[in-house]
Amino acid sequence: MTAVRKADFAGSWYPGAEAECRLAIDEYLKSSIPWDREGGVGGIVPHAGWYFSGRIALNVIKCLSTDPRPDTVVIFGMHLHPKSGSYIMKEGIWDTPLGGLEIDSDLGERLEQEFFFHVETPSSHNQDNTIELQLPFVKYLYPDVRILPVGVPPTDDSIRIGEQTAEIAKETGKRLLVLGSTDLTHYGPNYGFISHGVGKKAVEWVKNENDRKIVDLFLSMDAKGVIEESHTSHNACCGGAAAAAIAAAKALGARNGEELIYKTSYDIRPDNSFVGYSGVVFI
Repeated sequence: MTAVRKADFAGSWYPGAEAECRLAIDEYLKSSIPWDREGGVGGIVPHAGWYFSGRIALNVIKCLSTDPRPDTVVIFGMHLHPKSGSYIMKEGIWDTPLGGLEIDSDLGERLEQEFFFHVETPSSHNQDNTIELQLPFVKYLYPDVRILPVGVPPTDDSIRIGEQTAEIAKETGKRLLVLGSTDLTHYGPNYGFISHGVGKKAVEWVKNENDRKIVDLFLSMDAKGVIEESHTSHNACCGGAAAAAIAAAKALGARNGEELIYKTSYDIRPDNSFVGYSGVVFI
């Protein structure tokens, strides 16, 4: 019997029951962002609770839901620092309120042959919101797809992991979509970052300067620049995940990023502490 990883954040960061999950997703889709481009191979998604950023993440994944359908969705994520190792879950099922998603063990095994990973299992793993919060969206839009969850730190090795993930998929004939899960600047007293005071002036600085610098690097698909910028300006909590997704998307043929939407938690609930969110599609 295949081991199942439970949904640790269901019922708190997003709805825990299937009917409630579907209702939330249907509501997000009613106000979906117009998109008429084809050929998207990946994107950047935020991972706050659905109340704050679910609509952004779902819209990115929806823009990638064109035919032919993917065989596997690779999700790069995890809150890791430069000295962290990389993580992978290479077998089992990851549960969601909409049903389980099977891990692509073939791709996971191939990737582990080429890089060192801490291997997570359904019974032994870090509780991680960055990947899990995307999974009900993936299950809703691609009911039969397999997934590969990969945690990568903000280092150059993560770029190589992203590139090789795409190369293995091409060698084996897998149709792949790649997602990099990261939120942007965490600003305010709650995060110990108040370089520009508080209030609307601080919000404008985060939106128009600090976050804009790294979003522009997403759009130009500069994976190395993303890692360096995240270290310098603290404007991506998972810079390695974003860089790996960019590197993989480039290897799959994407040439630029298109910004779908940008918001902050301040736009939804004004507060002196807030977080930036960006949705980007790679085509």
